Amino acid sequence: MMLEVRGLAKAFGALTVIDDVSVTVSGGQALGVMGPNGAGKSTFFDLLTGITPADAGQVCLNGTDLSRLSTEARVRHGLVRAFQIPKPFATLTVREHLILAATAGAGLDRKAALREADNVLERTGLTGLAAQTGGSLRLLDRKRLELAKTLATRPRVILLDEISGGLTEGEVHALVDLIHSLKSPDLVILWIEHIAHALSATCDRIMMLHLGRKVIEDTPDKVTSDARVRELYLGAVPHA
Repeated sequence: MMLEVRGLAKAFGALTVIDDVSVTVSGGQALGVMGPNGAGKSTFFDLLTGITPADAGQVCLNGTDLSRLSTEARVRHGLVRAFQIPKPFATLTVREHLILAATAGAGLDRKAALREADNVLERTGLTGLAAQTGGSLRLLDRKRLELAKTLATRPRVILLDEISGGLTEGEVHALVDLIHSLKSPDLVILWIEHIAHALSATCDRIMMLHLGRKVIEDTPDKVTSDARVRELYLGAVPHA
């Protein structure tokens, strides 16, 4: 399993928001994506999913070029996104959400979708909440459901878009443990996050964006200790 992003670029008029970004992530790996507000992180994910068309570059999964495909077609190829603000259907149960994701996203028939939903419930620790409606869930469980819906599509790549936003410190640790447990050779994970320690605990590498360009891509320790990262993202002032 391999996701390859080659020379991705996007401008809105005179404003360049993603500027020649390339990165390769193999199955079993998690890549963190960080950067200050306005760095282009969400636009980067928009380009990967096809929500926004790229001006240049390619998005390839296992050698297949997805760049001209619709968002729905990319989902069918296994590229799925979990959003920062979950919006579950208020009256559907947790299990029904997963059945819907398995049917629409993975193209499974009803019987297979039921099996997949129950498997994902167990993997994400949501079995005890299977009959609870989406509108009644607390924030952490809505986040877990958002992640579970991506898993029910049988993904090859999961894009996590600041999924820990709004959680308490303890809830962030619980979510980190869940994401870490999902790592496997058949899955690529990309995670946009402002909480550096969450990325460090989960990701094999971190890529920092600034003004749409890749500043650094390295191990978590090297990225968080880099002078450019401390200056641009953490607010530290470099010594003369």
